[in-house]
Amino acid sequence: MNTNEPSILPAPDNAKRLIDAEMRRLSRLLYTHAPHDGVVTLPISGLYVARYSSVDLDCIKTFYSPSLGIVAQGAKSITVGQETYQLEKSQMMMHPVVLPVAIQATKASQSEPLLTVRLDLNPQRIAELVLKVYPQGLPPVRQWSAGYVVNADVSLVNTVIRLLECLQKPGDVELLGPLIMDEISIRLLRSPIGVHVAEMGFADSGVRQVAEAIAWLRDNFSQSVKVKDLAELTHMSVSSFHDHFKAVTSMTPMQYQKALRLQEARRLMLSRQMDATTACRMVGYVSDSQFSRDYSSFFGDSPKRDIRLRQQSQRPE
Repeated sequence: MNTNEPSILPAPDNAKRLIDAEMRRLSRLLYTHAPHDGVVTLPISGLYVARYSSVDLDCIKTFYSPSLGIVAQGAKSITVGQETYQLEKSQMMMHPVVLPVAIQATKASQSEPLLTVRLDLNPQRIAELVLKVYPQGLPPVRQWSAGYVVNADVSLVNTVIRLLECLQKPGDVELLGPLIMDEISIRLLRSPIGVHVAEMGFADSGVRQVAEAIAWLRDNFSQSVKVKDLAELTHMSVSSFHDHFKAVTSMTPMQYQKALRLQEARRLMLSRQMDATTACRMVGYVSDSQFSRDYSSFFGDSPKRDIRLRQQSQRPE
């Protein structure tokens, strides 16, 4: 036996070493772009980084576009409808449609804050790339979900790192950014969840049909709507549409509309200094009491309390 030969790590250990190294590189970049707690929108369209230094019992309610998210450090939970997904370090999650989400840091500290990066996906561009990645067509999809969690791939993480590094050199965002975005999409399409990513781009897929209904709801959330009308819009039967919508979003169309209305009402009250009754009417509610009950259930606080906190924050010190 030749003892001078270099030892070779087993494949699983080597893979873990590689992903850990890439996560450290990604974390350093996220520290740079998110020096304080909160979400930072970067100069690359659809690219966001976030940092949280403590575990908070309160959830952050927001909307996610079709997107890919990666946890570089710490851990968090994402709740969509009736489903809660746990994301640890070195895991990533893909959402195929626009979704109301509740986010909570579950592992974070001052010394090791939660660090994440999220990139919006472009269904139109994915539709073009699908033809190259799946020239023989997509394999059948038997089950849909509001989110797909998998371990992060070293090559994909490296591509995201290179996208963030574009921000360091003048001209790289415009010249190299679109190419790297395409590479990220292609690597996603070739990943274990690639078929679910691909469905975003197929006009006759169940995911795309649900996305069309969601687009209508987002544009007309204050209007009364029946599931029958949404089903007709997507050229599906009522039962098929209802099943598809719930599978892709983990909620019913009416629950989705309610989330839209409540999020918009809160925005109107906090950013446009609107009173609760006016905001209630603006988003389509006819009953103040029903609005207050739904708002309190959704956000954990009454509309009046949020307005009071807004007024207190505006007082001069």
